[in-house]
Amino acid sequence: MDIIASNRIQQLSTGIFTELANRKRRAVENGISVIDLSVGSPDLPPPSIVIHTLKEYVQDTSKYGYTLTGTPDFLRAVAYFYKERYGVGLNPDEEILQLMGSQDGLAHLAMAIVNPGEYVLVPDPGYPIYEASVTIAGGHIYPMPLLKENNFLPKFEDIPIDILRKTKMMIISYPGNPVTALADRSFFQQVIDFAKTNNILVVHDFAYSELIFDGRQPVSFLSVPGAKEVGIEFNSLSKTFNMAGCRIGYAAGNSKILRILADLKSNIDYGIFYPIQKAAEAALTSDFSTLRSQVLEYESRREVLINGLANAGWKIDPPPATMFVWAAIPKGWTSKEFVYDLIEEAGVAVVPGDAFGGQGEGYVRIALVQPAERLAEAADRIGEFLKKAKQ
Repeated sequence: MDIIASNRIQQLSTGIFTELANRKRRAVENGISVIDLSVGSPDLPPPSIVIHTLKEYVQDTSKYGYTLTGTPDFLRAVAYFYKERYGVGLNPDEEILQLMGSQDGLAHLAMAIVNPGEYVLVPDPGYPIYEASVTIAGGHIYPMPLLKENNFLPKFEDIPIDILRKTKMMIISYPGNPVTALADRSFFQQVIDFAKTNNILVVHDFAYSELIFDGRQPVSFLSVPGAKEVGIEFNSLSKTFNMAGCRIGYAAGNSKILRILADLKSNIDYGIFYPIQKAAEAALTSDFSTLRSQVLEYESRREVLINGLANAGWKIDPPPATMFVWAAIPKGWTSKEFVYDLIEEAGVAVVPGDAFGGQGEGYVRIALVQPAERLAEAADRIGEFLKKAKQ
């Protein structure tokens, strides 16, 4: 039997991540201890209340059936969290939709909203699911370059009018992945005005909302007047509470858009395991003390890596947020060449910037997902690698 993938699936790109996995495996087989700073999966534990709540509810044998949707308590917990953390009032019955992680919602939204041939504006560089979701839906991508000289903000005035006439949706993310830049309320107001003028749905990915450094305060897109009229915001417990494997998140904002996404999901899944919902509810309504200590831990890791690399002669702008460093590479390599050489010669794995879009060439993404001492060792290894490269 000769079965091949659909045309849309064949358009998806997984090559670089497969190649990275292969090179990491070969390095280990060759006796190299690889420090893996490529995968954005938290290494920190969830708050103790999450573990205690899971232990309690997994013993209740009546809670192993389908939940179908988010429980009322979970939805109220999200509303409480958004009010306490971002000053945003949400109607839990209409303006919040539970998801199996924010990536799940992002993956399905285009299928629910975008018709074949319609355009979606996506950041370049951007998280790969943005483009993949549109491709699967049969839509077209129009990349919005995120350039350092523009503070990694898109320039809407550069988008052609004929593209805007065919555009259904726009995706933004601040702070984002891989670009770690922040946006302020004035930028979000510009986004809202642009969306209203051009009848475009705004999708803000806010998964790193609580990993913001140096005393800065998170700014939710939904906190800006008019945001709910034009858009929704995705968020997750994966990075905020280190519950990545639990696969639980949510979307909030425009009730009409959330109903459309809910209609699609009602045909796809049967809800999230009840004990996980209860654990998420406990986290969202906790005293949030772990959020502060987590930020301090990532700040410390950032300083160790940035200072270590600076001592090695590689000066990098410190990220203002997220669990990543978005670093312009030294001259003499392409992004892929730098990454492959780094794995094979130094045993440090990072991701080439062009894996996130054409504007990522010349950069790498480094994940702060190892303890400080391992990051210091990684910086030392990279320093030796760069020293040898100059010889």
